[in-house]
Amino acid sequence: MQALTGVDSLVERFLGSDTLGQDFVARLSSAGYDETAQQLFTLRLRTALKEIEPVLRALYPTHHTEVLLGSFAALAGAAAVERKAALRRRDVQRLVDPLWFQAPDAVGYVAYAEQFGPTLGDVAKRADYLNELGVKYFHLMNVIKARPEPNDGGFAVQDYRATSEERGTIDDLESLADALRDRNVSLCIDLVMNHTAAEHEWAVAARAGDEKYKDYYLVHPDRTGPDAFEQDLPEVFPEMAPGNFTWNAELNGWVWTTFNSYQWDLNYGNPEVLLEMFDIMCFLGNRGVESLRLDAVAFTWKRLGTNCQNQPEAHLIVQVLRSLMSAVAPSVLLKAEAIVGPRELTTYLGAHSNGVHQSEFAECQLAYHNQLMVNIWSSLASRDAVLMSQAMRSLPQTPSTAGWGTYVRCHDDIGWAIDDADAGAVGVNGADHRRFLAAFFRSDFPGSFAHGVPFSSNVETGDERTCGMAAALTGISHARSTADTNGLSYGIKRLLLAYGIAASFGMPLIYMGDELALGDDVSYLADPTRADDSRWRQRPPMDWTAAGKRLVPGTVEEAVFGGLQSMLKARAATPQLHQGGLTYVLDVGERSVFAFAKRHPRHGVLLGLANVAEHPVHITRAAIDWAGLTGDVRNVLGETARFVGGHIELEPLAMAWFVHSP
Repeated sequence: MQALTGVDSLVERFLGSDTLGQDFVARLSSAGYDETAQQLFTLRLRTALKEIEPVLRALYPTHHTEVLLGSFAALAGAAAVERKAALRRRDVQRLVDPLWFQAPDAVGYVAYAEQFGPTLGDVAKRADYLNELGVKYFHLMNVIKARPEPNDGGFAVQDYRATSEERGTIDDLESLADALRDRNVSLCIDLVMNHTAAEHEWAVAARAGDEKYKDYYLVHPDRTGPDAFEQDLPEVFPEMAPGNFTWNAELNGWVWTTFNSYQWDLNYGNPEVLLEMFDIMCFLGNRGVESLRLDAVAFTWKRLGTNCQNQPEAHLIVQVLRSLMSAVAPSVLLKAEAIVGPRELTTYLGAHSNGVHQSEFAECQLAYHNQLMVNIWSSLASRDAVLMSQAMRSLPQTPSTAGWGTYVRCHDDIGWAIDDADAGAVGVNGADHRRFLAAFFRSDFPGSFAHGVPFSSNVETGDERTCGMAAALTGISHARSTADTNGLSYGIKRLLLAYGIAASFGMPLIYMGDELALGDDVSYLADPTRADDSRWRQRPPMDWTAAGKRLVPGTVEEAVFGGLQSMLKARAATPQLHQGGLTYVLDVGERSVFAFAKRHPRHGVLLGLANVAEHPVHITRAAIDWAGLTGDVRNVLGETARFVGGHIELEPLAMAWFVHSP
């Protein structure tokens, strides 16, 4: 493509009166775009190209920016032509209500496709079940075609444009997305950004000697580069995959492999890789996918002398993709899978300037709130909310146009990412507390209710992560197996409290089976491709027999499903929990109480209280005033808290949401 000068001239050439422009406008018209729709797309594309022009200059200073802009514009235009009418209608709906994911009635659900289905057609038949919980955001994992196992749970992608044969076809994925959209459920799938499988066609071409595709990866001819980088690189899987580089005889070099030897890191220093990734995003968005979880996005840029995570360029990459997707498919959300330090969390939501969102820094609409997740478990183990209060207080405010995906469990292990500064601020040694949590959740600490298992222990650093379903970690599974009625009652309360806290701070993502208190699955131990990866114990097949018990009074399934369903209905009717406002952590004088105020400019004020201990507590009624509530108040969660004299009595392991009572 010939070099062009300026974004406006590029857009005019692309959509204007010359031969190229006339051809493209005709293609848009034949695709069903009327004149207004053509003008709106032109405006969105021009805006996106203007936004990314300085970003591309910063990312690729030695490349011709106008040529890159032209390449991105061509891909965006082709994707717009291919976008079917139903998806364009969804785009309009989301443009009218772009912050739908912040609303208190937005609930997410996360499941492995083969465990929930097992086929994509079977998954579509379970939409009624999702509707029962009020799910509007469905994250379906292990859909895109991965290499044969071992494949890191599906995160070693062999073909971004195909589905796993066992799940169905790409047409089945599109049909599933259509069926979910008809029920107002948005489909989310994983986009593995940092790496591909060694079997991906790019890697195959690289091994065959194609220099173009060899430059899609990071290959070193000898150990000089790897040894220099390894001085500062941590190991993600020290037991299963030590080191960060793998020798490949066909390449005659050391290829960068952050996660496993069969997962080759992509070279985003090559703009062709970014172009490819945008094209893939357009392809998936045009199949009806409405959210892309950007897996391992924090690892996408490498710099000598750093840990090669969260580099400034990783954010620039996301900014380019966000701007362009906003032009082509405005209904598609980007979610950052960035399990990073607490002070780096909000940057993936665009908070690069004192927590205040600026349009030129727009990144992901959603990110995982891993700090909240870790501190929920920490508080339940210690029966002390002081550290969680400090950790949440130290985070910058969330940009008003972004939000959190909040979770209790996920498909991965729990890394005990307790920040040393936060720990020190409350008189706790961070390393000691991390060791305590690892021991507690593997049931090696006096008074532990948890029965998790270790994952990827590092003897040198003392780092140990934990695996287990929520039922195992809250004590439900052990109590059921030992007929411990008291322990079972407490376990159920812990699980519901954990989700109550998560639902207070973002869109709650229910991990499949937690709503039924499903226990760990140990069948993976008999599979040699999975036996050394304890994360598989928290990826059980969905037990549809257990799901049937959710309607049977007196069962554990009914208690957990009904309790969660009731809480989510109350949340949906509580506009004060809308994301986009400000959150303040309060000190109410009780160590076991996590207290916070939510203040939204349109929806009002809420006081949240969570008691992480197994005994009731009394809190001064002055907390109502501290939160900024005036007049009569009520607890929308019912009898979990009540007024006794001049105090609020909060039940054991209970959540309360106080709002103004009209």
